[in-house]
Amino acid sequence: MPGPRILFVKLSSLGDVVHHFPAVTDVARRWPGAHVAWAVESAYAGLVKLHPAVTRAIPVNLRSLRRGWHRGAEWRALRATRSEIRTGPWDYVVDTQGLIKSGWMTWSARGARFGLDKKSAREGFAARFYDVRFPVARRMHAVERNRSLVAQVFGYSITGLEADYGLAQPGAPPAWAPTTPYIVMLHAASHRQKMWPEAYWVELGQEFSRKGYVSVLPAGNEAERATAHRIALDVPDSVVAPPSLLPELASLLANSWAVVGVDTGLTHLAVALGRPTVGIYCSTEPLLTGLHGRDALNLGGPGAPPSVDDVARALGLGTPLEE
Repeated sequence: MPGPRILFVKLSSLGDVVHHFPAVTDVARRWPGAHVAWAVESAYAGLVKLHPAVTRAIPVNLRSLRRGWHRGAEWRALRATRSEIRTGPWDYVVDTQGLIKSGWMTWSARGARFGLDKKSAREGFAARFYDVRFPVARRMHAVERNRSLVAQVFGYSITGLEADYGLAQPGAPPAWAPTTPYIVMLHAASHRQKMWPEAYWVELGQEFSRKGYVSVLPAGNEAERATAHRIALDVPDSVVAPPSLLPELASLLANSWAVVGVDTGLTHLAVALGRPTVGIYCSTEPLLTGLHGRDALNLGGPGAPPSVDDVARALGLGTPLEE
């Protein structure tokens, strides 16, 4: 007997998408034959297919539509996505994001629609788009909130089960990556308040160099690249990553010795890929959205960033020959 046809709606951002992977793993264990589709922002469509249980990624272009609302191609793409979602068919449609935009996308689907109740959703109005609504405590980590909601939808228990992101490894590192052991330093964040001082990154990179590790600094926009180059000037043998798409960055992270990063989606992705990861928190509370995994450690908090020594000790630095 074929498994159920499930559509998950979790559109963005990168950290939120990563936080949903363990819920997909839970469902796959419950129903190994389930057909799992995932409606997600176009930039993350390739990423969600790293989970072996995801058989179909449905790209949603809401972000690019905001930037290019005057372009007919963007509206046609959105109509095509809604048509794909509408035709399904789906046995279960589950929105784990709880936003109006994700609720609206869920409402497009034909099938029983599930989501958070008004008190549990990030935007309470989103609950109006669902046929069945469930309560999930707000004072839970985001990973466990996703897992709790999905467990209620499908009627199983996750008590005592450790979160498992379930991702397949993305393959060899990029051609430009160091051939010697390297540590990825994710210094950039969407908000300035989340950022760690540049001088701290320099000091940490110098410590990595003394221990025999190469520092790799990814960067997105021009401002981030300028920061990466300033840090690299004072860190011997460091590498500023060239402009890279998400799959390439995933392979960079997956093949690293370790990852250190501020509160940003790529840091969460490193945890999902099974790398030892230290999260640096300067303005946000890691209790609810911090790194969540066996090899992850959160340092700092609002107004109390960790020191360079704190981070170095957390990594337990030895030389590559000692690892």
